[in-house]
Amino acid sequence: MSAAPELDSLRAELQEKGLRRAELLDDPFAQFDAWFEFAKSVNTHEPHAMVLSSVGADGMPSSRHVLLKGLDHGFVFFTNYTSQKGRELSDHPQASICFPWNILSRQVRVVGTVERVTEAESDEYFSTRPRGSQIGAWASHQSEVMADRSVLESRWAETDARFEGMDVPRPPHWGGFRVLPSEIEFWQGRQSRLHDRFRYTVDASQPIGWRIERLNP
Repeated sequence: MSAAPELDSLRAELQEKGLRRAELLDDPFAQFDAWFEFAKSVNTHEPHAMVLSSVGADGMPSSRHVLLKGLDHGFVFFTNYTSQKGRELSDHPQASICFPWNILSRQVRVVGTVERVTEAESDEYFSTRPRGSQIGAWASHQSEVMADRSVLESRWAETDARFEGMDVPRPPHWGGFRVLPSEIEFWQGRQSRLHDRFRYTVDASQPIGWRIERLNP
């Protein structure tokens, strides 16, 4: 399915305009926020969706979509700590994330270390989730083999009954991770595959703490 005509036109405009060093903000978080807010303002589908890649004990990478739920000194998302990604990130706290704003011919790639957010932060976010999602966090043994969907639906019903008439507390196995970037790359698609790529890398010798370099496409 093709994009709406206005988004097709905007994509072509961004490809024609490109990205120049003089236009970049010195702070990569501020630059990300500018692109993120722009993606939201033009109704990009799920602009907060990001591909998260982790690494298992066997060295094999694993990727999936998660949702960005916070931006401070890192990129915050929430999950089941006992899931495959939760275990991998706990055992090997490095990750890469990518925001695929393909309709704008843009993407942002982040590489860094991972830490758990505080329990208070996890509690605060969990309290804002729809009740059904809160119950689902208890009912799903995420990433484990399941014989039939009825098993999950039965656990959901049991959990719903268990917390009937009361607030659903956050499960102890559920919470947030924060990716602390050492590298953030901004990619703007251009015609003839001559894309514009700029990489911010942590560098304490720089006045702003980040080195900015243009990369070959």
